[in-house]
Amino acid sequence: MKRMVFMGTPEFAVPILQSLIESGQEIALVVTQPDRPKGRKKVMTPPPVKTEAEKHGVPVMQPEHVKNDAVRILAYEPDLIITAAYGQILPSELLTTPPLGCINVHASLLPELRGGAPIHYAILQGKTKTGISIMYMAEKLDAGDVIAQREVPITEDEHVGHLHDKLAEAGADLLVDTLPSIVDGNITPEKQNDHLATFAPNLKREQEKIDWQQPRDMVYNHIRGLHPWPGAFTTYEGNVMKIWWGEKDTTTYAGSPGEMVHVDQEGAVVVCGDHKGIRVTNIQPAGKKSMTVGQYVQGSRDRLKIGTVMGD
Repeated sequence: MKRMVFMGTPEFAVPILQSLIESGQEIALVVTQPDRPKGRKKVMTPPPVKTEAEKHGVPVMQPEHVKNDAVRILAYEPDLIITAAYGQILPSELLTTPPLGCINVHASLLPELRGGAPIHYAILQGKTKTGISIMYMAEKLDAGDVIAQREVPITEDEHVGHLHDKLAEAGADLLVDTLPSIVDGNITPEKQNDHLATFAPNLKREQEKIDWQQPRDMVYNHIRGLHPWPGAFTTYEGNVMKIWWGEKDTTTYAGSPGEMVHVDQEGAVVVCGDHKGIRVTNIQPAGKKSMTVGQYVQGSRDRLKIGTVMGD
């Protein structure tokens, strides 16, 4: 039996940790990020991986800066370190000291979409497939040799939340399938072609704003590529409005990009740059909760005015 240290933080890493425990692997230690304040009341909240580890009685370490605690982690004498969305850069001693190395479960088909937001970018870019890569960790971001990959299809109506869960499960399955070969040395890792690398850096606030000048399909991908977090937004009559969901409309319109051309209980049709529309169905006006357009206009259709422009 090989001793393993698992390093991960968000929900994506939970099924992967579960699969290791359920398959009988010896998890000597779980390393995750510190508890953080969450919500309007700033309640200190543990990361999902910590909660899962504690359910199974696995020791947990939460260094603020992992490079300062490398010696403490290595004191557990892991044969292998496994990471999945941990959230910090690992120092070289963690990458090189374990006899079987340090491997990572990454949510893309490397060398595509290296970085911290590969699931979002897969949908933002309108991809029809993505996948999971298991790779050896390297000091350069997501550039290590690939051990195994598995494709995962993306459907046209899929959003980040659904794809996230599919990829987490695929990562858990692929890791369990691949571990015996890693332990036995029965693998032939492949070097990544850096010339084919694309990147998926963490999203910035300005990237969340909808550009209605873009064609309808790109606007649609933008909305679903940010749902359910962090959420796309636009402006309406000077205020920020979240656009939580929308659907493609097949009609061609004469209106300007961002112009609202139809409003009813089913949604509000907004014109895009190619004169096709997005039927916005779920919104969150400034200072209010998320709601359907039907709920928003009920009793007062003037609250969304035909002819006004979003994103002005």
